Amino acid sequence: MEENLRQKSTNILRITTYGPESTEKTTLARDLAEYFNTTWIVEFSRDFLQEILDKEGRICKEKDLLPIAIGQTAIENEALNRANKYLFCDTNALVTKVYSDIYYNHCSPEIEEAARLHHYDLFFLTDKDVPWEADDLLRDSQEYRDSSFEIFKQNLIDYNKPFIQISGNKKERLEKAAKIVTDLEKALSLGLTSREFVELYHQKKNFQLIFQQIEALKKGAKKIHLEAPATIGNGILQFDNKELELLKNEFEKSSHLILEKFVPASGAATRMFKFLSDFISDFNLENETINGYINRSGNNSLETFIVAIEKFPFFDEVDSFLKNTFQNFENFSRDEKNFWFIKTILENKTFNFINKPKAIIPFHKYENGTTNPIEEHLKECLAYIANEHKPNIHFTISEEHTQLFETEKEILLKNNYNTINWSYSFQNQTTDSVALLEDGKLAKSNNNEITFRPGGHGALLYNLNDRNADLIFIKNIDNVSHNNIESIAFYKKAIGGILLKVQNRVFGYLKELETGQISSTKISEIKSFIEAELLLKINSDFEDFKEEIQIKILKQFLDRPIRICGMVKNENEPGGGPFWVKDSKGNLTLQIVESAQMDLNNELQKEIFIKSTHFNPVDLVCGIKNYKGEKFNLLSFTDPETGFVVEKSQNGISYKSYELPGLWNGSMANWITIFVEVPLDTFNPVKTINDLLKRAHQPD
Repeated sequence: MEENLRQKSTNILRITTYGPESTEKTTLARDLAEYFNTTWIVEFSRDFLQEILDKEGRICKEKDLLPIAIGQTAIENEALNRANKYLFCDTNALVTKVYSDIYYNHCSPEIEEAARLHHYDLFFLTDKDVPWEADDLLRDSQEYRDSSFEIFKQNLIDYNKPFIQISGNKKERLEKAAKIVTDLEKALSLGLTSREFVELYHQKKNFQLIFQQIEALKKGAKKIHLEAPATIGNGILQFDNKELELLKNEFEKSSHLILEKFVPASGAATRMFKFLSDFISDFNLENETINGYINRSGNNSLETFIVAIEKFPFFDEVDSFLKNTFQNFENFSRDEKNFWFIKTILENKTFNFINKPKAIIPFHKYENGTTNPIEEHLKECLAYIANEHKPNIHFTISEEHTQLFETEKEILLKNNYNTINWSYSFQNQTTDSVALLEDGKLAKSNNNEITFRPGGHGALLYNLNDRNADLIFIKNIDNVSHNNIESIAFYKKAIGGILLKVQNRVFGYLKELETGQISSTKISEIKSFIEAELLLKINSDFEDFKEEIQIKILKQFLDRPIRICGMVKNENEPGGGPFWVKDSKGNLTLQIVESAQMDLNNELQKEIFIKSTHFNPVDLVCGIKNYKGEKFNLLSFTDPETGFVVEKSQNGISYKSYELPGLWNGSMANWITIFVEVPLDTFNPVKTINDLLKRAHQPD
């Protein structure tokens, strides 16, 4: 490249406007420079061609283009000395190259090379959606502008330039462009390239979320400081049967409320069958016995599965299928029968359990057939959600499983479940997380697209935030039971009664505080309620403030969504539980903490964890509306620092990814939280297929 066409190297971000004439490139460059308090450079050709017109009485010719490119480069290099963080350029060498191609069907090698090599962190392609203004210095017309726009755009693509198209009026363009530039600067500082930024922009990703993810991945997830386990009498409430009966009755009186059951149901069944798929991929029926495989691999779960194979709810259907498939199936050896049984449930298209969602796997066997988790949740819905309103149930499902879900819904609607309002939603893709390789770069697919992973269970907060019921019961898809509806419904109604009792007092106090006319005695009463019954700690300097400030503080503590969490005694299930936690400000709050969020290398923290007595919430009931009946924005009550960093490997390549704060962990960190003990028979998760052999999932 000619020396006088070289760009000066710099740390200044160079942003250029680009497009046909009369698309307000100059206006946008000037406005952005003013917005960011920096400099911008005008289009060199403007004064250059005016001088030619004045002296020679002609307009632009091909011989003028190289001097224009050189002059533009010179004023750009000089302006870098005056720029404050950004330099905004009104035009560039690529614009000159496109003009040369259009007018003269030719471009000089010098301009071609400059167009290819000149670096800008971003091109703003200015749209043709603004009024045409004629320019006597050029031969352009509105028809030329409109027809050449696509040529300008195609050149950006051909030269692999990072660009974003900007449309709208002057104000709209500035607002959009300023936000883009701000996000671009942050993205570049975190190690993204301009092209990666543009790719994410066109995918309509949430940049603030992505920045948070990358920062968390680079510095590691913050460990939560445990102060003590929540136990009975110290954070967990315990009620006797008489008290629970009264609470249940209180709940049943509120028949005017709109109730909903919210069921996270997007989980695939893959992990349920992992020990079986490991067996199929590693076992050779011709060369080994199943007992030999078990002894070699230590896959003891397989032995349990085979010994109790006839107790699984799908046994009869699979056995019948195999007898119809193999004419001499009865003469197969025991190993052959077991091998083909397992291979069939995993891989045969009639069953294909390993690729289906948990929601439609047969869990329970009754006299009239089998049921899956969806149907069991519908039974529960009718047992404690039904009142004078039609009961509501909402499932969060994977989009890829929509047809399976719709088919199941159609079947069940014919089986006495047409009195329920069904709905479902997908996980919001804007919550998906980027992945970082060991060198800190973004993980990419084979076709060089940025890799995203689902944002974890916490992404469902966005789905929950879209619901509109007065009370919402949350329960995982696999936490169901065989013939235990009456007991489950009793405790659901009881914890619903607790929420209503707490909510009534909270709402009452908020209405009193809203008046602003409240006595010091009442302020003390409300403060005592917050600390003694809601177990929220108010700063010790509270009494030093004036009453109007005290009222404001009390409202901040009370005006929050409410959740009642049913806890069972810990029986060494994997996961976390309820703890007293110290936040960054030194305040103590009750939180649900996963083991992955704890520093278990710290002996004191490990000791606190070991002393915990209760497990993660079996059930939640949530109040998501305020005392005025308005929905809370649940996204405002999360603790973004409580996300998870997970390490994965794919095709031999290790990477780290970020998961959002768990739905009932950090996503609900700033809710009013009440922990209540519930009996173990309300907690019957199915993590592996062998869990279906437990008493709660077997016929009486």
